Amino acid sequence: MFRANSDCGVVVGIGSALVDILVHEAEDFVEKAGAVKGGMAYVDNRVIDDILMRVSKAPFFVSGGSACNTVIGVGRLGGRARFVGKSGNGNLAGLFESDLKNNNVEPLLFKSTALTGRVLSIITPDAQRSMLTYLGASAEAAPSDITTACFNDAAVVHVEGYLLFNKALILSALDTAKQVGARISLDLASFTVVRESKAFLADIVKQYVDILIANEDEAQAFTGYTDEKDAVKSLAQNCDIAVLKLGERGSLIAHDGDILEIAPRLDAPAVDTTGAGDLWASGFLYGLVNGLPLEKSGELGSLCGYEVCRVIGAKISDEGWQRIKAAMGSEFSVDLFPTDISGKGISDPPEAFCHP
Repeated sequence: MFRANSDCGVVVGIGSALVDILVHEAEDFVEKAGAVKGGMAYVDNRVIDDILMRVSKAPFFVSGGSACNTVIGVGRLGGRARFVGKSGNGNLAGLFESDLKNNNVEPLLFKSTALTGRVLSIITPDAQRSMLTYLGASAEAAPSDITTACFNDAAVVHVEGYLLFNKALILSALDTAKQVGARISLDLASFTVVRESKAFLADIVKQYVDILIANEDEAQAFTGYTDEKDAVKSLAQNCDIAVLKLGERGSLIAHDGDILEIAPRLDAPAVDTTGAGDLWASGFLYGLVNGLPLEKSGELGSLCGYEVCRVIGAKISDEGWQRIKAAMGSEFSVDLFPTDISGKGISDPPEAFCHP
């Protein structure tokens, strides 16, 4: 059985503090914008400004970044959540921080005079998103910013794969998380990230990672396997738990030599897949930290991933959260504990998820 830190219940996400800019466009707009269909590319801020001048509809702004999306999901489920990252000043920085607080996430943000980073997500009619990212202030996050205080009371530290491009920073985060006794979850983020960081990625998975999360493209880029079960077995070779997300076909979870098949939720068609993997991780990590078995944690992840696909962007609607919380009581037998991020009145995690 997976065991998390005995004295803690916080899921800490560390990653880029970014504001998502969401636009709906036709398929050919992706190529015209210079984006990679279904992938992510880094660009200068002026490139995003230029593309925004050419969009056909008004864009939608919301706090984003992979790890940020995940911990917001944990916070909305009723869990204790914190986000660690670097933001700039100005309106976007204020939007980012207030959105964290409004979603029951404790912000631990290092400040910069640079512009806050942003991601232009181009959503096509097939519900796929293609991303162009300007890191801005988030690129200035330094190893010296990371201290044990970032991970106080952490049961799990969830690291977004985009940090692989900053080797010194991610190593500092991983070392520090291990110092406080937290389990480490790594989401591979994008097949483009995996391809460009494969050797380094293999090293850190073997040395640090307890939970490895990937989709099909990322898993194939990392393992070389196209067969799903071969891929998830390969992912699990050097970590405790490996997850392979299969979109509308569900997911696979490998642990201790076994593979669990998690059925998808298909009650309604997908409107937008932005954040689907991030919110899957929200449900899964919340489940693990709060005593659910792997299979039930995976089912909760599937439910959260499904609900975010019913809306535009990576934020589940209030109605969606109500459906999830109703299911948590009926399907998962989880009682939501208080959501005070100061820690007052929040119950301790189950004994079953403590280090021996």
